[in-house]
Amino acid sequence: MMDLTTSYCGLTLKNPLVPSSSPLTRNLDSARRLEDAGASALILPSLFEEELIYEQEHMHRFMDMQDIGHHEADSFLPVSHQYASKLDQALENISRFKSSLSIPVIASLNGVSDSGWIEHAKDLESAGCDAIELNLYGINADRHDSSDSIEHAYLSIVRRMVEAIKVPCVVKLSNQVTGLGHFVSQLESAGVRGVSLFNRFYQPDIDLETLQINPQLSLSDSNESLLRIRWLAMLRPQVRMTLAATGGFHRYEDVMKALLAGGDVVHLCSVLLQQGEHAIHHIISDMTQWMEEKEYESIQQLKGSLSYQNAVNPNGYERANYLDVLDSYTPKSGVHY
Repeated sequence: MMDLTTSYCGLTLKNPLVPSSSPLTRNLDSARRLEDAGASALILPSLFEEELIYEQEHMHRFMDMQDIGHHEADSFLPVSHQYASKLDQALENISRFKSSLSIPVIASLNGVSDSGWIEHAKDLESAGCDAIELNLYGINADRHDSSDSIEHAYLSIVRRMVEAIKVPCVVKLSNQVTGLGHFVSQLESAGVRGVSLFNRFYQPDIDLETLQINPQLSLSDSNESLLRIRWLAMLRPQVRMTLAATGGFHRYEDVMKALLAGGDVVHLCSVLLQQGEHAIHHIISDMTQWMEEKEYESIQQLKGSLSYQNAVNPNGYERANYLDVLDSYTPKSGVHY
């Protein structure tokens, strides 16, 4: 029987397919369907600290700053403990998911302040999550913020979090880190158990009619997976931590390439939103068939066999391949250059 098991930050997973944070991981019914379809773990929707801060300030004004002018009517004001905050809901979800699912449940945290990251991570751990994915997402456009200062701040937060919690910490990264190999190595030295490559930035658009800045949500496609696959291959010989790929994985071919390059798990999102939970079952079936045809017996056997260190032509991952790729392009008939 084909062995699809893999490891994720010390956790043994039955296969490499992990649904990432999305509306499908928000409620228990869809989480059960994901598990039934073959998901080996799942990541809950991210907890955004700025949302919690806004909610707390809003509730404070609503609950504590009302002066209706009549002391005897104070009992008409709402009682704060009757309202569940987003944090309360997230913690309750972890507890419910853990009691109902047999697969690992991973919390996701997106913070803005030093103290917020740590305190909320402790809350998530206390609720029973198996690991915490720390989303280092930020738009650092201030000209006074150097890459060194940004990375130093991130590392400081990560070190404090690793010291504060016992469950594994995974860091979700942007591909805009200047020295990615160096930074990932520093994260590993700080105690991080894995990294997820890469965060997808949702780009705003400009409406030329209204001149308004509008948010845009675009789902990924398989072409986006190539950037992740390349960096998996480059990083695999340099670190021992878990390498997760996220963004652009829609087909079994995308998944197999990520594993061959050195990935341990592959996160799925857009394909599940487009095709539903059963996409997991189809990918697993196609993976198994491909492995049988290539005479692989396990994921462990093939994992990393085409990383930079093991590839027959490792220059294909580097700049040396750049000119060859450009020269190989053939314009359409009728296009002169």
